[in-house]
Amino acid sequence: MTFLPTNKSDISSILKIIEEAQAYLAMQNIDQWQNGYPNEKAILKDMLTNDSYVVKTKEETAIATAMFTTQTEPTYSSIEGNWKTKNNATYGVIHRMAVSNKFRGKGIAKFIFFQCEQNLKQNNIKSMRIDTHEENLEMQGLLKKLGYHYCGVIYLENNDKRLAFEKLIS
Repeated sequence: MTFLPTNKSDISSILKIIEEAQAYLAMQNIDQWQNGYPNEKAILKDMLTNDSYVVKTKEETAIATAMFTTQTEPTYSSIEGNWKTKNNATYGVIHRMAVSNKFRGKGIAKFIFFQCEQNLKQNNIKSMRIDTHEENLEMQGLLKKLGYHYCGVIYLENNDKRLAFEKLIS
């Protein structure tokens, strides 16, 4: 597997993966990603800022996607709780992670986290932050398993509540 920056030719595969993830969340009655987001516009914006990534098999098939950046996340400036690092510290952020149905449960999300954390280590960045829907117990379980600590609640620009996690990278 490889973790690569998104190319324009990957967009249709990414959108299919996101549609599968939206359906998977809906099946679990989780009201996350059920309003037409993320969409092509969001993925293209991530791509233009070099923050969109795909996981590909040896055969070059896209099987997962994620947005990863070290730019400040505006919605993380206010938290009901406390981050493990100071708000002015540089940190990594993962958003819009989705894995193809055929590859769910095969460690692909862990692979994405590992790749992003390695990037942070190489750039001497000490933490990763991420948020998830309060009903997305699967993601919360993965975060705890990977050493992420619950820090509190943040609110998205549209006022949706999210649980915020952070991991110190060493």
